[in-house]
Amino acid sequence: MIPVCKHCRKSKVNRPRGLCWTCYYTDGVKELYPSTSKYARRGVGNFTGNAPLPEPTSYLPGSPEKMAVLELRAKLKQALWHPLDARGAADVPPLAAALLGRAG
Repeated sequence: MIPVCKHCRKSKVNRPRGLCWTCYYTDGVKELYPSTSKYARRGVGNFTGNAPLPEPTSYLPGSPEKMAVLELRAKLKQALWHPLDARGAADVPPLAAALLGRAG
């Protein structure tokens, strides 16, 4: 059985993503079908450009809240770390420490 193009379902597959030559090089079609390569980029990517600084956070490193903040920053292509991010229990404001059950 010869595989046919996922998009036009007429031509023989001869390009990545299960597409024929015409569909693969038609503007916008390639982006509709995810890469099937095991080397393809997945996730939010590894952005290394000049990123704007995000708002600082008081969440402690390693906490689920801090991990969620890092994930959001990566999705928004912001810098992952802010110089004023909390680095330990001493950086957490007293009210937040009381709410978290940590003495400051």
